[in-house]
Amino acid sequence: MVKVVKRDGRVEEFIPEKIVVSVLKAGAPVDVARRIARKIECMVMDRENVTAKELTKMILSELRAVNEEWYRNWIVFDMAVKKRRTEEELK
Repeated sequence: MVKVVKRDGRVEEFIPEKIVVSVLKAGAPVDVARRIARKIECMVMDRENVTAKELTKMILSELRAVNEEWYRNWIVFDMAVKKRRTEEELK
């Protein structure tokens, strides 16, 4: 079972459905959100753990490849709600 190392150091189980929910919030339809979550799950399934930042980078890369507006929505949400400068963090 893959574990996610959160930004604050906590560790939790990798749950693909959380990716689906986040991608839906960015504006993607359910089928796209599920496809992205499955792709990310395949990318990390052989690992023991993955950091939240790594996951975010993977998700945003997939999101941007599909739809720039959804990518932007994620960035704006992170800045407005989470007070996070996601694009700068991931450089």
